[in-house]
Amino acid sequence: MSKNIILLGPPGAGKGTQATRLVETRGMVQLSTGDMLRAAKTSGTDLGRRVAEIMDKGQLVTDEIVIGLIEEKLTQGAPGGFIFDGFPRTLKQADALGALLDRKGQTLDAVIELVVDDEALVARIETRAEEARAAGQPVRADDNAQVFADRLREYYKKTAPLLGYYYAKGDLQQVDGMAAVEAVAAAIAKVLDKG
Repeated sequence: MSKNIILLGPPGAGKGTQATRLVETRGMVQLSTGDMLRAAKTSGTDLGRRVAEIMDKGQLVTDEIVIGLIEEKLTQGAPGGFIFDGFPRTLKQADALGALLDRKGQTLDAVIELVVDDEALVARIETRAEEARAAGQPVRADDNAQVFADRLREYYKKTAPLLGYYYAKGDLQQVDGMAAVEAVAAAIAKVLDKG
């Protein structure tokens, strides 16, 4: 059964890992705004040319353009539904997404928050960096405790209002993001299979 969901959680919470599993096991399509913008930039479409022009100037792409990209994808459809990744990030974007889904006769079936312990996340990132160094592999720029702490603060500042917004609508479901990957996947499956 087709489901449209939003995965919320701070950087390092495992959203990407869980989204990949949902794509593989349920035929869902992951709509990552970053990926969509990069693809649009090279697509040659009118919208793509507008995206390229804005990004080449180093400016931020407007919500209207991102909604336009999402609308294109929704029109193409997905057998298992869509995973919104990196969007919405603000209340204005959440309203715009809700209005778009209404126009398309679709619903938002769940907003799943991967609840994590921030200190444990920072430790996880530091361990990942140490393991990369020990293996002689390059350390990702984000795998730095200070950079990561800054990204966490930014996430909570911008995204925290969405938690209250979706909670008030009865859409928010919380999953323990600190559990093992399989346990998190099982908890997400339980949310999706309910109702």
